[in-house]
Amino acid sequence: MTVTDTRDVIPFREATRAWFAISLQTFGGPAGQIAVMQRTLVDEKRWIGQKRFLHALSYCTLLPGPEAQQLAIYVGWLLNGLRGGLVAGTLFVLPGVVALLGLSAVYVTAGDSTVVTAVFAGLAPAVLAIVAQAVYKVAGRALGHPALWALAVAAFVALAVLGIGFPIVVGAAALIGWALGRWAPQTMRRAQGHGAEDDAKPPLIPDDALHHERPSRTYVLKVLAVGLVAWGIPVALVVLLTGAESILTDQALFFSGTALVTFGGAYAVLAYVAQKAVEVYGWLAPGEMVRGLALAETTPGPLIMVVQFVAFVGAYRDPGALDPWVAAILAALLTTWVTFVPCFVFVFVGAPFVERLRGNHGLSAALTGITAAVVGVIANLAVFFAVHTLFSETREVRTGPISLELPELASVKPVSVAIAVIAAFLLFRLKWSVLRTLGACAALGLLAGVAGLT
Repeated sequence: MTVTDTRDVIPFREATRAWFAISLQTFGGPAGQIAVMQRTLVDEKRWIGQKRFLHALSYCTLLPGPEAQQLAIYVGWLLNGLRGGLVAGTLFVLPGVVALLGLSAVYVTAGDSTVVTAVFAGLAPAVLAIVAQAVYKVAGRALGHPALWALAVAAFVALAVLGIGFPIVVGAAALIGWALGRWAPQTMRRAQGHGAEDDAKPPLIPDDALHHERPSRTYVLKVLAVGLVAWGIPVALVVLLTGAESILTDQALFFSGTALVTFGGAYAVLAYVAQKAVEVYGWLAPGEMVRGLALAETTPGPLIMVVQFVAFVGAYRDPGALDPWVAAILAALLTTWVTFVPCFVFVFVGAPFVERLRGNHGLSAALTGITAAVVGVIANLAVFFAVHTLFSETREVRTGPISLELPELASVKPVSVAIAVIAAFLLFRLKWSVLRTLGACAALGLLAGVAGLT
């Protein structure tokens, strides 16, 4: 029987349950989140093929904003149309919003919580193992030729060692991929190694049965109009009700602008946000951005959710005429809204065009180059996360064009190293699920905290 509508194969209710399950496992920044979707959607459920998954990921990497959440929107759109994309993207961030709201409230009232700190001490090393698994799997499936491996390594060196900007790295990867596809097409083959074992199993849903939307000017204008209204109404209400000089207005406008320029993910924009939040607006004290980042690292959802913490703390301390709790909650929710509304617009506008050009060899080669660079990006995030998870102190080394953040070996955290090794064993050797591994490591962190080891 030929499938003509994916909803005949994947009922919307079943897809919603799957996205909710994924949303509870989206720890570890983009690398960990991509790993969760890879395992659930490609490996286990086989709702989408590996090549199609990587094609969508390559496009989302080009967009400003959190690429993992945009990938969820894209795949949700492929499986169930607009409502599928809306549900996938919303559920992807919802647990993180709730969790970070609660932790922000604990932070402004009780400071550091011993129990919460201990649980986080167990979760962070587990996230590191999840990220390592993502690098292993994505590299094994995306890099099928030495030229693509070289491109991935070059992207890693450019980001981690030379400090070259993410947009430049991705743009160069696209050009190199296009050139390889034109003059050395044999480099575009798919991997056959350790990460490709599941490629022998075709997806349960043929590519032609996935959602299609004819790109048109009318469609683009409708999406842009709806997106602009959805973004603009809450901001306009805040300006009218609290005034143009209120902290809520400042945050709404600042984070709206930030959402449009966050190329390269959260890490690429955190320094800018921290500088503005601390030195210009005074929403945070020096050093508090790091604490917010720690909370965002160990809660589900995109790492850019740290802006919710920034908004919450800033509004709680400077509520204006509002009650501090009301101001803080409104600020956090408004910041989350203006941060993620553009993500839906970018995907819904661009996906039909990207899908229509999926068979274009030049575009496919360029996206293959970007996918190879993404492996280097994920590896860079893995190293960044390892340095800050397994060591208490780091130092910056600069020599000419080389800029490295190196750990102070004497500041190693033995408990974190031990939990990371256990998590890797559970994931790689015992093939435990991400959620089960996170639960076990959270328990280990709690036990270590009770014993006074953290």
